[in-house]
Amino acid sequence: MSNKIKIELLREKAKYFSTLYVEDEEALRTKTAAFLSKIFKDVEVAVDGKDGLDKYLHNKYDIIITDILMPNMNGLELISNIRKKNKKQEIIITSAYAEQSYLTESIQLGVTGYIIKPLDFNNVIDVLEQSLDKLILVRENEMYKTKLEEMVDEKTKKVIQLQNEQVSNYEHAIKSLVIMMERRDTYTGGHSERVAQYSKDIADAMGIEKEQCDLIYQAGILHDIGKIITPDSILLKPGKLTEDEYSLIKDHVIAGYEILSQVPMYKELAEIVHAHHEHYDGNGYPRSLKGEKIPLLARIMTIADTFDAMTTSRVYKGRKSKDEAIQEMLTLSGSWYDPDIIKIAIETLKKVDVVDHTGQEPNSVIDDERFAYFYKDPLTHGYNHLYLDFILRKNRDEKKFLCFNIIYIRNFSSYNKKHGWNEGDLFLSDFATYLQSEFPDSQFFRIFGDNFLLLKNIHQDVDIDKINESELLKKNNLKCKHKHFDLKENTINSYNDINF
Repeated sequence: MSNKIKIELLREKAKYFSTLYVEDEEALRTKTAAFLSKIFKDVEVAVDGKDGLDKYLHNKYDIIITDILMPNMNGLELISNIRKKNKKQEIIITSAYAEQSYLTESIQLGVTGYIIKPLDFNNVIDVLEQSLDKLILVRENEMYKTKLEEMVDEKTKKVIQLQNEQVSNYEHAIKSLVIMMERRDTYTGGHSERVAQYSKDIADAMGIEKEQCDLIYQAGILHDIGKIITPDSILLKPGKLTEDEYSLIKDHVIAGYEILSQVPMYKELAEIVHAHHEHYDGNGYPRSLKGEKIPLLARIMTIADTFDAMTTSRVYKGRKSKDEAIQEMLTLSGSWYDPDIIKIAIETLKKVDVVDHTGQEPNSVIDDERFAYFYKDPLTHGYNHLYLDFILRKNRDEKKFLCFNIIYIRNFSSYNKKHGWNEGDLFLSDFATYLQSEFPDSQFFRIFGDNFLLLKNIHQDVDIDKINESELLKKNNLKCKHKHFDLKENTINSYNDINF
């Protein structure tokens, strides 16, 4: 192969590389630099070792070609200084001396080639080709490594993105379950938020680190999530649960644990939720854990959960005052509650502002329909005596309702005997519709068949003569009577207190 073709091939390999040529002999330096320019686009020269080192320290070169014997600094000294900066620098030596000592030291300094003067450019081409092949391989490896690192980075970013999306999906799924719970039972949403805050306040007062305080708050928000499996007939029942019903409602703890423990980020929360109904003496559920076998944060949450239940009105029971709840909880120290925690908890709960309006009364059309199962009369769609008792108990503290009107049908049993029960039911349904249209702003109840009650927050006159003159009553030959009670002056705590 001719030198011309070799140079063309070498120039293709060298197009991305630069060289520094160090030679003190001017004629040789000029001639060799001209030859190198046929191969490299970027060729720089230095007149001795000192000049070469100065240029090297201020610039970057892929290949260094240097003579050995030069003034100011010889080639071996130059190479030694270069190696201090870059141990992998590609270096070729040109020298008129072939002594063993030079060759040995050059090998020790890691040079690629040693070309004997006078220079034969065929030899220069061969040595340069070796250096360029080596540089190309190194560069390809570096590019591959960079590409691999970029691929790894990209893959890592994708994994992190997927993990973040998974966490986000988990959070949305859990939040959706909480929203579903709140929509089933309006009490649960406010209860969970309060238990979360009480628990966090108690944990903070105990000196527990912030991360754990945040954890118990999250667990408080989710502690009743297992009630998603509890039937409405039990969750909203306005009275004492049977043994079987109580067993079913206790299952919400296990269900909550099973829901949360499936999510890696909620495993710690799951443990707290699983144990928040355990008692210090071992008589709690679901595992009858005792003493310090109950997780610390669960022992705290038990106190917060009970306190909120005691100070909140439910349909089947009135609420206790803050002081009443605290006194009762103190009697359970050592049985239900950790005696060391309850001392701090009580001091914290004394500072709590108990919200008076918390309860289960319906606040929306959906709530209203849900309550219909227990608290509405299916015939007239008015509330029944169970809900009336709940409202009256609450009214003792809140004084929301001031006006109490009773409208009852005279001798309705005779009407039933004459026309039959079906006709009687039709009449009652029509009469209830009439009363609700006449008193749309009143709370409406049907009690004991033919008695209708109206509750309002301001005084409301009832014109019984107008009612008796209504077409519905006249055509059925029926009359009504009316009683009015001012709830500021009359104490009525239950439908049993009413003299019909």
